[in-house]
Amino acid sequence: MTDWLGPFSFGEGGWGASLAAGMATTAGLAATSFACGTLLGLLGAWAKLSRWRGLRWLADGYTTVVRGVPEILIVFLLFYGGASLLRDLLGVVGYTGRVEINAFLAGILALGVVNGAYSTELFRGAILAVPKGQIEAARAVGMHRPLIFRRILLPQLLRYALPGLGNLWLVMLKDTSLVSVIGLTDLVRVGAVAAGSTRRPFTFYLAVALLYLVLTAVSMVALHHAERRLTRGERRAA
Repeated sequence: MTDWLGPFSFGEGGWGASLAAGMATTAGLAATSFACGTLLGLLGAWAKLSRWRGLRWLADGYTTVVRGVPEILIVFLLFYGGASLLRDLLGVVGYTGRVEINAFLAGILALGVVNGAYSTELFRGAILAVPKGQIEAARAVGMHRPLIFRRILLPQLLRYALPGLGNLWLVMLKDTSLVSVIGLTDLVRVGAVAAGSTRRPFTFYLAVALLYLVLTAVSMVALHHAERRLTRGERRAA
């Protein structure tokens, strides 16, 4: 038992601290990317429901392209292709030095763009599910658009969208493992390095899987409480 737990100790020669740091990086990357994706999704849904045809075409193109391309290619495109593009742009003004994009930032952008494409359709459906009569009634009593959004549209939008957002969050949590291929020291990357260093791949990959399950379990508990809070009015009415 001691021999099995030894590699996970937090002392010298143990990988406990590295795994904990990788787990924190994974959670931070997922949370930041999810927030960016949610914002992109709200903007995309607004564009798809806009009266301007150009915005609708732009939003349709965004969701079609992103959902039709593997996520790993988007990570490579933003990390390697973004650095190349930035180097070319800086070369125009005479800069010839080395240009690199931070792996964490590239991961946020890539996963945020992917999540935003799926969130767009989710929020679009949630907005359409809000009864139009409530919006018209709010306008009739003199509410301006920001107030209508805050008091009428947003609470119901979140209630309709929360189950889908919960699924997107769980998918996002697992998709963070894709960023390990560009050198980010997330949970999967630390597990791979530890497995190669100690020659115990089964032990460390199993540990990584269990830590992902911990993150998922905590997320599901938080989502359950959020759903109960958002639907408390419906339960009282029933």
